[in-house]
Amino acid sequence: MTKKKPEDLRSHRWFGVDTMRAFGHRSRTMEMGIAREDFAGKPVIGIINTWADSNTCHSHMRQRAEEVKRGVWQAGGYPMEMPAMSVGEQMTKPTSMMYRNFLAMETEELLRSQPIDGVVLMGGCDKTTPALLMGAISMDLPAIYVPAGPMLRGNWRGKTLGSGTDAFKYWAERRAGNVTDEQWGELEEGMARSAGTCMTMGTASTMTSIAEVLGFSLPGASSIPAVDSTHQMMASRSGRRIVDMVWEDMKPSDILSEAAFDDAITADMALGGSTNAIIHLTAMAGRAGIKLDLARFDEISKKTPTLLNLKPSGIYLMEDFYYAGGLRALLKQIDDLLNLDRIVCNGRTLGANIETAEVYNDEVIFSRDKPLSPTGGTAALSGNLAPTGAIIKPTAAEERLLQHTGIAVVFENVDDMYARIDDPDLDVTADSVLVLKNAGPKGAPGMPEWGQLPIPQKLLKQGVRDMLRISDCRMSGTSYGACVLHVTPEAAVGGPLAFVRSGDEITLDVAGRKLELHVDEATLAKRKESWTPPENPYARGYGALFMQHVTQADQGCDFDFLHAGAATPEPKIF
Repeated sequence: MTKKKPEDLRSHRWFGVDTMRAFGHRSRTMEMGIAREDFAGKPVIGIINTWADSNTCHSHMRQRAEEVKRGVWQAGGYPMEMPAMSVGEQMTKPTSMMYRNFLAMETEELLRSQPIDGVVLMGGCDKTTPALLMGAISMDLPAIYVPAGPMLRGNWRGKTLGSGTDAFKYWAERRAGNVTDEQWGELEEGMARSAGTCMTMGTASTMTSIAEVLGFSLPGASSIPAVDSTHQMMASRSGRRIVDMVWEDMKPSDILSEAAFDDAITADMALGGSTNAIIHLTAMAGRAGIKLDLARFDEISKKTPTLLNLKPSGIYLMEDFYYAGGLRALLKQIDDLLNLDRIVCNGRTLGANIETAEVYNDEVIFSRDKPLSPTGGTAALSGNLAPTGAIIKPTAAEERLLQHTGIAVVFENVDDMYARIDDPDLDVTADSVLVLKNAGPKGAPGMPEWGQLPIPQKLLKQGVRDMLRISDCRMSGTSYGACVLHVTPEAAVGGPLAFVRSGDEITLDVAGRKLELHVDEATLAKRKESWTPPENPYARGYGALFMQHVTQADQGCDFDFLHAGAATPEPKIF
């Protein structure tokens, strides 16, 4: 491998030439007490840090950035930390998904506009991982990803708690009258006990695992708990490795391929990963010029067993997964389904990185002959209610609902749902199908995590804990239940979901991959004639841009102008 010379570095145009502009760049860098020998002729490593007080998952990331810098300095690079929008799942409204593309654009433009040779991407909370990777893929500079890591297990009165999953569980029990205010307060204090992302196999851990499988993280990085000392070591090692990646000119385009995305989908299915992964992987692949469709996800799901016994599909948590051998051990269990000769960010093949991995607890990571499920954690559906697709997570649903026909109870939007869901006079039974419209990319807008529609209170009090629920929105990766999601086209753009009415009959057949509305075409056509699309709430700003350019869920909800295409020119420096 031919290594770059200092004059080949991208940053050389800023720092290494004899011009008035370069004089200013060097002079202003020295203004910070950085000597010329500390940066001249060395790889400049951008550290894009999504730390923020509003993002509790990333509360340790200020310190991790210092540990990344230590590694960069040790390897002979010059670190340059650059904060970026945090997109924290906890506080960002109307939904963090609204701003995933914003962070992706910011990441790309930060790298383009600054003297950056390579980048360390620091994230973990749900949308930060795909956003950072989408921007880095588009910019195509050497990039390595440092995942925030999961938090420690939750605890309450001797019971282990999983963030998100158990919050939904106990909220249902509280609505049913089975949890007191005092108990609810104790649950709040015991649910999240340290820095880090949700410790269930929610979207955060799903996406950091996918980042590792794609080849963006050091082997084993995604499984390390946020507050474990090995997490600090991983951060410094990532800082050292990115410097070598710059000299080697190892870019995202060198590690991403159809095989890499197939492996990422395979890992997602074996993990019982978040349904959100389908949208994010589709968007990331689009940035790399690779087309993924729901048929590909379903093809891989059918031949991949679910092996990870983690909430919401199982019973354990990420800390247990780490002690059981982590992602490397799980990948070793399915190595015959993977493309082992792919080169990843540490310069070795995927196969070499998992060759010695072992499972230390087969109650957490199941064997192939006794899987949690013989197929993957997500199934793709189609039918006249979802012409371009919908998805469901069968491993997190009650089995009785995977083949079900029921009468629709329809909510026109989320306000309508919350106004009526607990009405004692609501005409609903345990066999009904709850339908939420206008909650997709344009309808909500932003496609929020409203897909785990609440069970009506009167049914909760009768002991009902799962129902068939259908919507054009998403649900949290920590959620569970027989929830059909990402129905496309969404209601707001005139998809068939827009024309469903209470009293219609709907059939879900997961084995047959079907979602059917039992209403004839003539009736649907008549309903369409009287349909009016919802009003666009945004007249200006980022919201207006979002509404104009966001694609549907089956296309990744990226902006149509950000898919792979002609390269954006490098900035002029005069």
